[in-house]
Amino acid sequence: MEAVKRALDRISVEQIKLELLGTAYNSSSTFLGRLDPRTLLLWYLFFAIVPWFVHNRTVLLGMFVLMVLTTVLSRVSPYIIFILCLGLISQIGWMFILSLFFGGGIESLLPMLTLTLKLSVISLASITVFSSLDPERLSDGLLSLGIPDTFAFSLSYGYRILPTLLEEFHQILLSFRLRGQRPLQHGLLYWRTATYYLRIVILAFYPLMLNTAKRSRTTIEALETRGFSYGLNNKKVKKIKLSYLKMKRSNWYFLSGSTVYVILLFWIGYLYPKLVY
Repeated sequence: MEAVKRALDRISVEQIKLELLGTAYNSSSTFLGRLDPRTLLLWYLFFAIVPWFVHNRTVLLGMFVLMVLTTVLSRVSPYIIFILCLGLISQIGWMFILSLFFGGGIESLLPMLTLTLKLSVISLASITVFSSLDPERLSDGLLSLGIPDTFAFSLSYGYRILPTLLEEFHQILLSFRLRGQRPLQHGLLYWRTATYYLRIVILAFYPLMLNTAKRSRTTIEALETRGFSYGLNNKKVKKIKLSYLKMKRSNWYFLSGSTVYVILLFWIGYLYPKLVY
């Protein structure tokens, strides 16, 4: 129990906020972060869609190995990897328990492992790309690929404001703690303390949404005074804004290497479809 308590003490809202800021704005120091955003978005499009239609476990395992390699290259925060693993384990756990409840056995784990492989590939691809693109480059990459301006701006704005939302959430939580009374006894397995924190977390969401709406309105008014809508709909302004995007040799090497790897993977998967289990 003490080990769990020490581990939980290391996880704080401030620490998570710093990790998010590092993930969102420290992407240019990695190999993938120096690639053109269009390269990463096209690469992500393939690995976010194709795994859903692949049932060959050898191919899925090969994709998973590639995703692990790209995740290491993009220097993803350990907190994000921990949250991903926790989500995957909890998901397969409740599905396995549900299958046992309806008469299933240990053999029901095999299709769940295949589903977990697919989700792992897609999740790691998402983490790789979003940790390699800061909000500005993400928006410019989407604009250059023909995505509607408002959608690209909304996605970029949500990505940019995420650390601010977490800071706001932290302040609201602190205010609730100052005005409330923490349980004097922890209870068995800290259930009283856990219930207390769960309650204030739920209560904090309403003021968070209200403050977010006010902050969004202020941001929109500030952007409009600088001619944001005019620049968004002006082709000359957009051309100047995206003029720095260039497909260098490293981008073509990355796309070519990934293509060759995937072709070899499908060939090996065709020869050995049950290489794993």
